[in-house]
Amino acid sequence: MQFADRLNNVETSAIRELFKLLGRPGIISFAGGFPDPALFDVEGIKEASNAVLTDAPGAVLQYGATEGYGPLREGISGFMANKGAKVTPDGLIVTTGSQQALDLIGKTMISPGDKVIVEAPTFLATIQCFRLYGAHIIGAPIDADGVDVDKLEKLIEEHKPKLVYLIPTFGNPSGATLSLQRRKRILEIAARTKTLVVEDDPYGELFFDTPPPPSLLALSGEVPGSREWLAHCGSFSKILSPGLRVGWLIAPPELLAKATMCKQFSDAHTSNLTQATAAHYLTLNRLDGALAVVRQTYAERARVMAASLQRELGDSIAFNAPQGGMFFWAHLTGANGKSTSAPEFAKRAIEKMVAFVPGAPFFAHDPDLSTLRLSFATVGVDRIEEGIARLGQAL
Repeated sequence: MQFADRLNNVETSAIRELFKLLGRPGIISFAGGFPDPALFDVEGIKEASNAVLTDAPGAVLQYGATEGYGPLREGISGFMANKGAKVTPDGLIVTTGSQQALDLIGKTMISPGDKVIVEAPTFLATIQCFRLYGAHIIGAPIDADGVDVDKLEKLIEEHKPKLVYLIPTFGNPSGATLSLQRRKRILEIAARTKTLVVEDDPYGELFFDTPPPPSLLALSGEVPGSREWLAHCGSFSKILSPGLRVGWLIAPPELLAKATMCKQFSDAHTSNLTQATAAHYLTLNRLDGALAVVRQTYAERARVMAASLQRELGDSIAFNAPQGGMFFWAHLTGANGKSTSAPEFAKRAIEKMVAFVPGAPFFAHDPDLSTLRLSFATVGVDRIEEGIARLGQAL
């Protein structure tokens, strides 16, 4: 078969390929980016789904509007208002996970050869998605406080990109959170240079102790002209259930209209049943309680992982402990004569029955081969301690 030329620019996810090795009995995996299913509010979701199937079965099992199920759009509007962002129900569309929102942005905004700036490192699926549409992707360096705004500004001025993609809060894979000062500067740069900034925020509710700074969307009201150059992708996947496949896109009206048109071509609409379930769930006032449990659990796991890494690997690994989210981003220092190659380390780790993701795939170019990502979200504290001990033996 002669496949589309666009497929020449992408390849199968290195993380998905790694999952093929994780079915062995006894393996401890820090590789995934999944929420812990043991923490899903199954009873609340069951109550919500039963209610909508009882009250309006015909409507929720029927075709629906491409823009989304009305009560859910209203619910998301209220959810965003509680996070300090003003958005009307008709100012967003519901998507099949935030991944579809990113795909719609790629479809509507990117022509072959267009330049796109992302964080280095960034979400692997975004790199793959934008490359599928022919983007020339440029990485902007990050530190513990998120993207380096001085360097980002220079890259924008030099390359005049079609858009900039950021995960400002508890990033994947970096775990970093963009500081309040940097957030405001990015909005100022976007307004001044007329550059579309795409804010992806699937992890913002997963803070451990102190809530993060407001989203770019929430802050845009303080920076004149920035809202018209800002798109925001949200999701219930990490805080309610990824199986519902409910996300959303908030964007300027002209972009939202084009995205809605492209969504019509893709799937007609996101499942009415899952949309209605999510909408009813939001009315049950259970989300805050469920999130409190998730935050407490993830915070403890992150604390144990940080202590275990320090104890078992010492100076051979460096990291900034995250304040929320699901990931540690680390690099091998080479101290004490240890290896600085994360891919080689990963192979030895698999032999010790423990897995993580080497960092190279998260870079659009010039990968740092000493980096790695560890997820604590689905592993209990005892298994975290055992798994990191195995990593110490493998290094």
